[in-house]
Amino acid sequence: MNTFFCADACRKADEDIIGSGTNYSVYILIECPYPWEYNAFESRFLPKNLEILMTEVNRAKLSLRFLLITQNQNYRQNNRKILIYEKEQSSFINGYKKYEFDVDHPEKIAPIIQKYLAGDNLDTKTQNPRTRDILVCTHGSHDKCCAKYGNPFYTEAKKTISQLGLKNTRIWKASHFGGHRFAPTIIDFPDGRYYGLLNQESFQAILLRTENIELLNRVYRGWGILPTCIQVLERELIFRHGWEWFEYKINLLNLEINSDKTLIKAQLGVLKPDGYQYICQAKLVKDETKTIHLKGSCDASKQSEFIKYYVNHLSFKIENKTSEKMLINSQKKVS
Repeated sequence: MNTFFCADACRKADEDIIGSGTNYSVYILIECPYPWEYNAFESRFLPKNLEILMTEVNRAKLSLRFLLITQNQNYRQNNRKILIYEKEQSSFINGYKKYEFDVDHPEKIAPIIQKYLAGDNLDTKTQNPRTRDILVCTHGSHDKCCAKYGNPFYTEAKKTISQLGLKNTRIWKASHFGGHRFAPTIIDFPDGRYYGLLNQESFQAILLRTENIELLNRVYRGWGILPTCIQVLERELIFRHGWEWFEYKINLLNLEINSDKTLIKAQLGVLKPDGYQYICQAKLVKDETKTIHLKGSCDASKQSEFIKYYVNHLSFKIENKTSEKMLINSQKKVS
């Protein structure tokens, strides 16, 4: 009997989980009751026309991720909700724009998605921008750690949200979105930030954006609007600015990666809510002490290398209305 659990191996190795928040321009979340198959979109309650559409989308290799979601496996088998999260279309962004739809039959899901993909106008009344949607991977048929850690976490997280009185926060069970070994793992929309190895204390801090910001050093996987290789840079900026960073917008201006992926140069524009702007220039170096070889899932046949980086150099050029320029150099290794 295989008793290996990838999430236990991750904890034992004390893996730094930053740089694992996958990057997509669009997420399409489709409500679907259990049971879910290993390949979620072969599940029994999904219609054929949706399967055909997904095959076409996958063939086109769009930067798009389909996920199944549910809140109660025995409820709403025909009535379904569709959430589309689309990366903001502007130079400075801090998350995703949401479209939300309700249909009374699964066969109506695919036509709505086709309309969106074709660029047709969507009914703006279906948008619900104020609601926060948190996805917890509970896809146990895909990886057993998501059942072992994801399901109990989801149950307790629902209680936490209720006890805090967060009226505009919804939590969903979700199909596989990567990072089994970080279970319990979540995506927080509309931000598009990934977290893992969570407990209720760290989850509450994320919900309220309070407590010591350094706790993110353990549970933050990265911001999905950025390439994974520079997500450690954004974490460093979080630690410098505190929770107020979550109100800032960014613009990736330049990214250079050398051939063996040991050195990265990045330039990031930052926009504060008051209109103040600066440019962050960074050099990231492969961290040989944290780069790790592990099985990425419970069923993996062999170990994979997971490259980690540290911020070797930071400089900031502040640009405001008076064209003031200031350079701040930092030579430090992120702990």
